[in-house]
Amino acid sequence: MNKPINSADYIPVSAPTQFMSVSPILFSVPGRQADLELKVSVPIGGTDLPILLLSHGHGQSTYLSSLRGYNPLAEFYAAHGFVVIQPTHQDSKALGLDPNGPEGPLFWLSRAQDMRFILDHLAEIEAAVPGLSGRTDRSRVVAVGHSMGGHTVGMLAGMRVIDPVDGKEWNLSDRRVKAGVLLAPPGNGADLAAFASEHYKVLRNTSYTAMTAPALVVAGDLDQNDNFALRKDWRADAYTFSPGPKALLTMFGAKHALGGVSGYDVAESQDQDSERLGVVQRMSWAYLRSALYPGDEAWRKACAALARSADPQGRIDVK
Repeated sequence: MNKPINSADYIPVSAPTQFMSVSPILFSVPGRQADLELKVSVPIGGTDLPILLLSHGHGQSTYLSSLRGYNPLAEFYAAHGFVVIQPTHQDSKALGLDPNGPEGPLFWLSRAQDMRFILDHLAEIEAAVPGLSGRTDRSRVVAVGHSMGGHTVGMLAGMRVIDPVDGKEWNLSDRRVKAGVLLAPPGNGADLAAFASEHYKVLRNTSYTAMTAPALVVAGDLDQNDNFALRKDWRADAYTFSPGPKALLTMFGAKHALGGVSGYDVAESQDQDSERLGVVQRMSWAYLRSALYPGDEAWRKACAALARSADPQGRIDVK
C-alpha cells in the first residue's frame, strides 16, 4: 500500500511557509567552460534567513543532475526557512560538456569551486532575486549534497583530495560553511572497486581524516554497488573515517536515492518511498537548524521522535 506524503510527520519541524524560486541566475566565471547557472528558492517572508548550498549528484539523467532537480530537498528546505542556492555543476548532462578533460567526467574540482564562488558573490545573488536583499544572515551558511554532491560538500568540510593527474593535494575547506549534510557520499578511496578506480580515478584519492567541520552523513543500508565498493557500509565512510563532531543516519532498506531525494517519482530511484524521503528531509533539516542555532532543540527532538517510532526508518550514531 502506498504511504501518504505526510507519513513522516511524527518527526517535528517548523510549520511550512510559502516560497518562490528564481532561475536561471547566470554568472560568467573565469576558467569555466559554461556560465554558472543558479536556482534560488526563498521563503516569501522572514528576515535573517540562513543560506543552504545544495549540490546535485552525478547521475545518468539529463535534468535531475542540474538546478532543475532535487526539488524534494530544495522545496522542503525553502518552505522551512532556508534560502536554497542550487548550482548546475559542469558534470551535469544538461550542459553536454566534454567529460574527458583533466578533471575527468566528475568535474570534482570545479564543483567545489562553484560553491566557493557562490559564497564570494552572495550579495550579487541576493540582488538578482526580487525582494531578497537584506533578508539573509550570511554568517549562517550550510551545505547539502547527494552522491557526488556529498563529495563536494565533503571538500568544503575539509576532506582532502589528491589530483590523479598532477598529484597535487587540494584543501578547499571553507569556514563560512558552518555544517554539512552528506547524502550517500563516495566512501574511502582506498576501498574503491576496480571499475570506479578506472573510470573515476579521483575517487581513489579522497581522505576523510581531515574533515573536521560538523556534518551529518546519511547512508542507506542497501546502498551497495559492486562497481564502486564491495563493502556494504562504504557510503558511511565520511562518518567512520572523519573526526567528530559527526552524526550518522543509517536509513533502513534505503538504496542510493534515499527514498527519492533527487526528484519526485523519478525512474532512476530504486527505493521511492514517501516516509523514507520525509525522514531524510526532516532529520537533515533538524540537524542543520541545531548546528546553526546553539540551543535549538530541533535535532534532539527529531532523534527522539525517530527512536520512538514503532517501525523506525533508521538509526542515529554520533561522535
